[in-house]
Parts: sequence; structure tokens; C-alpha cells
Amino acid sequence: MEDVRWPAEQLEEHRLEISNRIRNLFWTVSGDYDIEFEPDTEKYVYSKQTVLYEAVKQGAFARYFDQKKLGMYLMKKLYFSAGEDMLLPLAGLCMDAAVNRFIIRERLGTKEIRERAFRELEKAEKEQVSDKAGTDLIHRIRLLYIRHVLENTNDEGTDPQAEIALYKILSLKDAENTEDVINVIEEIYNHVLDPSFEKRNGNLEKILNLPDMALANDAWQECMTDEQMEDIIQKYLSDLKKKMMSLDIRNKKKKRFYFSPENEEVPESSENINPQAVRRIREYVELNYGKSYLSESEQARVNRKFCTGIHKNCILYLTDGILQNPVIKNNQYRFSQLQFEKNKAYYGNNHWIIKRNISVLAESLKRAFIIRKDDFVSRSDAGQLVPERLWKIGRTDDDKLFNRKKRSEDSEFVIDVLIDSSGSQAGRQAQVAAQGYIISEALSQAGIPHRVTGYCAFWGYTVLQRFRDYEDPRETNERIFQFRAYANNRDGLALKTVCSSLMERPEKNKILIVLSDGKPCDMSIQRPGTRQPKIYDGEGAVKDTAYEVCRARNQGIFVIGIFVGNEGELSVEKRIYGKDFAYIRNISNFSRMVGTFLRRQIDME
Repeated sequence: MEDVRWPAEQLEEHRLEISNRIRNLFWTVSGDYDIEFEPDTEKYVYSKQTVLYEAVKQGAFARYFDQKKLGMYLMKKLYFSAGEDMLLPLAGLCMDAAVNRFIIRERLGTKEIRERAFRELEKAEKEQVSDKAGTDLIHRIRLLYIRHVLENTNDEGTDPQAEIALYKILSLKDAENTEDVINVIEEIYNHVLDPSFEKRNGNLEKILNLPDMALANDAWQECMTDEQMEDIIQKYLSDLKKKMMSLDIRNKKKKRFYFSPENEEVPESSENINPQAVRRIREYVELNYGKSYLSESEQARVNRKFCTGIHKNCILYLTDGILQNPVIKNNQYRFSQLQFEKNKAYYGNNHWIIKRNISVLAESLKRAFIIRKDDFVSRSDAGQLVPERLWKIGRTDDDKLFNRKKRSEDSEFVIDVLIDSSGSQAGRQAQVAAQGYIISEALSQAGIPHRVTGYCAFWGYTVLQRFRDYEDPRETNERIFQFRAYANNRDGLALKTVCSSLMERPEKNKILIVLSDGKPCDMSIQRPGTRQPKIYDGEGAVKDTAYEVCRARNQGIFVIGIFVGNEGELSVEKRIYGKDFAYIRNISNFSRMVGTFLRRQIDME
């Protein structure tokens, strides 16, 4: 491409020509004309060589590495509050180091383009002024990398931190895959740019395990009217790819968090609370989970009562679900409808197994209640005389010479079923829905009043979705197939809320059944203009959940944990529920396991 520089006033006239030239350069290097690529024609005016080289570099990365995998990692890292103005420039440097050998080997003319681009960047870096310590460090790292590329080593040896980062970046000259690039970015960011990040937010495994659908960070601004969440992610990912490939430093976004000189997180003050932002997030939650069945005053009351301590600044949201009470039939409504159909299809494919489980569990409960209601005879000092005992008169101190009939005490029971609806259940949604349905159907057949509720946590909201209430008719059990796994889970807050209303029931005997994967975790990230709940994870979350289980038992509620997670998490489940939990490996023996626990409790009562 010849050296033609379009004046700014002629840019609009020649924008299409410039754009096509840059795209062709990208497609030629990548070898794939199906890849979407959006050139930065605005930057072409003042940094032509940089724009051309970025097209070459992106094309090479698309050919030899996985753009989407790296982009998703960066999006998840940003979700966990990484500084965009540090993370994305670092990614650009690492990617340049990884593709350089391919560019030089296969595209001889690109060596000169790269050199000219880096001279432009060196000039821009020298003009850059930063007032933040972290950003200043990434500025020094980039300047050191640029000078290394230009073989200008006069300033090397004067900045130990930048030199450590440079050494690790240059190690990517032998990178074999995208994971190598991600690992180097993670290491430099966590150990050089922000040493407290991993302690605050978790390691690489935790970041990569974040569900992809939690990444629609900008969706709250659009309130998910009828837009595709996948489209939002793809749009953001496309924009992110442009930023992460660029070595340019203009037009950086402000970080969501501020850091003190000690590099500790400082939360935004209450003065920065934006009522409009709070309202729009509430609207987003309504659009994704359906309208709440509580009035505003009732909502405020439950939040004051339960959102305290470790749950301070959380918001409880009680709903019958998006399929029961939608704001509009948007994309989330269609997703939920699709999952409902999948859950029903699973039921259809396993109809006989599920029906048998329901029958076995229901019959087991009925027999237990029949036994409880039978009259029984006991020895007494009054009642019907038993002649065979008369010989004891004057010979023993036993004066119980009579039999007396007694009626069983009232055998009224009420049961709550609480189902973990967090994203970690995404791979077994149909199975979890079926398990909830088995319990509910069996309880209905046995005539036991019960409620079934799903819970998850999202952007500071803990959502409790009521699938059926205590006195609802049996056909309401079908709503359990509306179960859908999404976002995080704040188990302690869900338990506290459900147990409070369970204690208000008039039945003497109260049971709570919790279907969960044993991993309480709510990595609720600060939304601009809103209050930040505490991170709910690890030991603190386990202890809080175990405390709520213990408190419920002290109030007279019998709590059973039904473990529906991976076997590796069993130790956590045991810590939370003690001996009263069941591990269901196969749905075929579900009724037997649950029935054993319920009958044991009925017999004890």
C-alpha cells in the first residue's frame, strides 16, 4: 500500500476506500475472508502506520491464535474490576510479541510497516502524561517494549518493574497457543500492575469459570428491551478486540474502581449514588426475572429486615418468574421459554423413571403419616384394668395396672423446597428441575402443604423465584420446569429469607429441603452509580450459609441438604449441612434417598 495520507477534511470522502484497503490487508494476512474486521479509519488520519500495522497484526493473530478465547478472557477479567487502561494495553503488547515471528517469516514487507508504526507509537508515548501510578507503570512498560523493538536500549536497566514485565512479554516469541498468551497477561497484571487483584477477586481458574452470559456488562444501559444478549456480548467483544490489539493510548475509559497509594480498593462513596442508574438496574432485573409480587413498601421492609451484616447493600427481589409475569416478551422471555421446553423434554424422555420416583416417595410419606395417626395403647395408673398385672399389688412399687388408649398428636407438617438456580447449575438444569418436580408432586399426593422457590444473585439483587406457594393446587407443580440457571448464588440470604416466612406457618413441624451444589458464591461487581455489596465467596460464604442452617435448626426447622453438584464439592456440603444431606448420583434412586430423610424426621417427630 503506497504512502498516501488523507487530510482530515477529505476523510469522509475517502473513508470507504481507506476502509476497504485496510480490510484487504487484514484478510490477506489472516487468509480468511469470512472474519469480520472493522478498521479504525478515524485514527488513520493521525497514525496511518499504526492502523496499517494493526490490520497486519490482527490478521496474523486471527490466523495463528484464537481471538475469541483471548477476548472472552479479557472481558471476564474486566468483569472482575480489572483496570481497562492497564489490561488492554498489556494485551496488545503480549499479542504483538506472540505474532511477530509469523509476520516477519511470512510477510517480508511487514517488518518495515511495523518499524514505522512503532516510531509513531514512541512519539505518542513520549507525549503521554499520566497521573495514576498503575497507568504510569503500563506507560513505562510500553515505552520500554517499543524501544526494544526499535533496538533503542539506552534507557534499559533503570526500571526493574518494567524490565520484569518486558522479559515476560518477550518470552511469548515461542508461544504455541492462546493459553500461553493469557497466562503471561495474567501473570504480569496480577504480580506487576495490580498485586492485590488475585487476593481480591480470585485466580485465573475462577475468572475463566465465570459464565459467558454474565458478561453483558452494558446490557443494563439498554435494559434488555428486545436485544439479544449474545449480540451484546459479540458487540462488546468486537469493540474489545479493536482496543486490545491497539498500542495507541488515546481515549481511555475511566476505571470503575479507584485505588489508594497502598493499592487497596476504595469503594465509591454514597455521594456517587446515581438514582437513575439504580432505577435502570431495577428495570433490567424486572425484564430478566419478571415483575415482583411485592409492593414497594413490602420490598423496602424485607430489605431492611434481611439485608444486613455480610448482606448489607444487597436487594431482595421476590417474583413468580418471567414466564408468569413478564414486563415484555423480550429475549430473556424466549430464553426462559426455550429452557422450559428443554426441561419438559427431559421429563418426557425420562417419564417412567420420574413417575416411579414420585409414586415411591408419595407412598412412603403416606405410610409414615398413617402410622402417626393411629391410636396407641400405653400402661397407666388409670383406664382399663389388666387382670394379669394384679399380682403386683403389695409385691412391687409398679402401680400401672391399667391400659390407656392415646391418640397421636397432631401430625401437621409444612415443607419448603429451595433450589439453587445459579449459573453453576447450567449443565444440569433439566435434571435439577426434574428433582424439584419429583419432591413437589410427591408432597402434593401426600397432602403436605409446601412451597418451592429458586434462588440466584445478580448485580446485588438476590432473586427468589416462587414456582409454587403452600396452598397452590397440584397442577402448579408444572411451573418448576420453568427453572433456569443463571448468575451467582448468595445462599445465606436466601435461607434467611425463606426460613423467616416458613416460621410464620401454623404447622408444628417444619422442614426445609435445599437442592444446591454446595458452592455459595456471589461475585457481585460494582455497577456505576450503585452501592456495592460485599463479595460473597470462599470461607466467608460457607460459614454464613452454615450459620443460617444452624439458626434454622435452632428455631425448630429440620434442614435437609440435597447435593446436586460435582463430587469434589462434597466436603463443603458436609460442612454446611452436617450429617443431614444426601448425595444424589442418579435420578433413579432419588425418591429412596429423599424419602429416607423425610421419614426419619417424621418418625422422630
